[in-house]
Amino acid sequence: MPSTPTPLHGELTIQAARLVRLVRREHASAAGLRVLSTLDELGPQSVTALAQADHCSQPTMTGQVRHLAGLGWVTKEPNPADARSSLVALTPAGRAELDRVRRLNAELVAERLAHHPDLTTDDLATAVTVLKAVLDLPREGTS
Repeated sequence: MPSTPTPLHGELTIQAARLVRLVRREHASAAGLRVLSTLDELGPQSVTALAQADHCSQPTMTGQVRHLAGLGWVTKEPNPADARSSLVALTPAGRAELDRVRRLNAELVAERLAHHPDLTTDDLATAVTVLKAVLDLPREGTS
């Protein structure tokens, strides 16, 4: 695949962003869903690490974590590597909420794709493969 950007590369970004906006509009999900998704992807994290991953301030993330803990979707436990901090972890209830929202999103995509009988399961698999390949590479400056 050529590494020189083409209009198709930009179109992938545009359409991926439109899909995210569509599911957010259709299913008003919990404000902390990004935090739950991050914990699912990375495992237990400090508030500082979560703030960095979400590109927000530590006080903003502290508020998010406090809210999610109040809902029973995350826990804060002492960090065994650093007694001055805690690790935030997904709870079974948080996992259930994340699974619920992901199921709603999958149903929405399936419903929309049902209007395009010319698209095949192979087409969907290719789209997923492309997005995973783009997202699985570390960004510059990260490991």
